[in-house]
Amino acid sequence: MVASSDKTDVELAAPKAPRGPWAYLNGIVDSKKSNPISLYACFLTGYTSALSFSACFIWCGFQTGNVAQLGIAVARTFDPIGERTYHFDKPDQQALTSVLAFLIGTTLGRIGDRIGAKKRTWLVLATFIQCLCCLAAALAAHYSGEGAYAQNRWGPSWATPLGMVCLAFLSASLGLQGIMGKRIGSPMNTTVVLTTTWVEIFNDPLLLSFKKQTGRDVRIGGVLSLLFGAFVSRALTNACGGAAGAIGCLCAFRMVQLVWWIFLPSPPEA
Repeated sequence: MVASSDKTDVELAAPKAPRGPWAYLNGIVDSKKSNPISLYACFLTGYTSALSFSACFIWCGFQTGNVAQLGIAVARTFDPIGERTYHFDKPDQQALTSVLAFLIGTTLGRIGDRIGAKKRTWLVLATFIQCLCCLAAALAAHYSGEGAYAQNRWGPSWATPLGMVCLAFLSASLGLQGIMGKRIGSPMNTTVVLTTTWVEIFNDPLLLSFKKQTGRDVRIGGVLSLLFGAFVSRALTNACGGAAGAIGCLCAFRMVQLVWWIFLPSPPEA
């Protein structure tokens, strides 16, 4: 008498799922579990942007204002009333630097599209690149010898070549963060620009509901996280004695995010 097998032929023929550290890193993360790390990204946006605004009145994460500033600079060449200028003043140069660096940073997201935008390998690699950008910014800020705060609108800090390099690396890091947030698919969208978030919050029909509403709650949390990030940035800039030390702390915050990506769970079906 032949004993019956406990497994079907289909089960025996089915390939085993790869296991091990590399297979785990090549797995994708669960977008539904990414809301907390998206809120943390908003904190980093507020932290980083507060550094650049304090130094030169440039929001390295919010490029809408920088583009508008460049439009105004071009319009001054045709000014029939005021004094015409045929060159970019230093604040305009800084705005252009931030816009271009941000675009370069976000273009790196094309690498993620090839690797897999939700794969841990890409998320960890991209965050490591952001860490390197912040490290380069900290070194540039230190060796520029410039202060962390602007004297006034027309006397910005980070006006030397090294200061502009610092601004560029910070802007590039947030450009890369923006495309990562977009691809993950969090209610916070890019985790960089919050104008759309404000619109969505105040047009949410469940805005005043006392029940848990994930989309609304995450968006409100993102705004508060950005606010807290800016507060912490200013406090650490004073405590660390300048922008270089505060950007060094930003490197540490980015490393926390890198480790967080590693341990973010995969979706149940993965």
